[in-house]
Amino acid sequence: MSAAPPALVLEELSVRYGAVDAVRGLSLEVDRGEIVGLIGPNGAGKSSTLHAIMGAAPVVGGDVRQDGRSLVGVRSEQVARNGIALVPEGRRIFGELTVEENLRLGLAARRTRVSGVAFDHAYELFPILHEFRRRQAGALSGGQQQQLAIARALAAEPDVLLLDEPSLGLAPKIVDVVFEALGRIRESGLAVLLVEQRAQRTVAFADRSYVLANGELRLTLAPQDAGDTDRLVAAYLS
Repeated sequence: MSAAPPALVLEELSVRYGAVDAVRGLSLEVDRGEIVGLIGPNGAGKSSTLHAIMGAAPVVGGDVRQDGRSLVGVRSEQVARNGIALVPEGRRIFGELTVEENLRLGLAARRTRVSGVAFDHAYELFPILHEFRRRQAGALSGGQQQQLAIARALAAEPDVLLLDEPSLGLAPKIVDVVFEALGRIRESGLAVLLVEQRAQRTVAFADRSYVLANGELRLTLAPQDAGDTDRLVAAYLS
């Protein structure tokens, strides 16, 4: 019996906006129960990669496959229903809605029947959300809003979770909360592709990390490489 394909595969992926090549020939894979980091300087193509996976950026070459099935040309809403969830940079929660109402919006892409315990996992990961479940999301702190954005994505019960800069603008203590939750998400068997600005922490935390610069893969790092700042800086500056 053949082994199951990785949860997510990018094969020679290229993304172009007009005359601008945002990503060129990127190949990587993420398996179930893995966190894979995608790091690099601003403008490296990290967010464009996530948008291409979600069907929201123009793929001009290569392939994106989920469980062996190509997603190129698939509409974003269908990608979500196929089991891929994106936590975008900037959170994009609905501030006028309550925490619980925001979580209910995450159910739109859910592939299984909604039960009365739909939010239990989210509240277990982020207990503060249960405490504030009837509070308007716009009244939450930045860190609490980030927790809500992740919980909303998880409400859809995805197989693959994409995160775009989840620690951006957060206090160190809240960053610890987010990374601890990501560790528990990994243990649950999800495949996670993590775009992050905290390069060394990401390399140490992820199962492996890919460094992008100018839209191209420059380096692949294992957790034990987190202290190799010379290689990391060289890749960023290439």
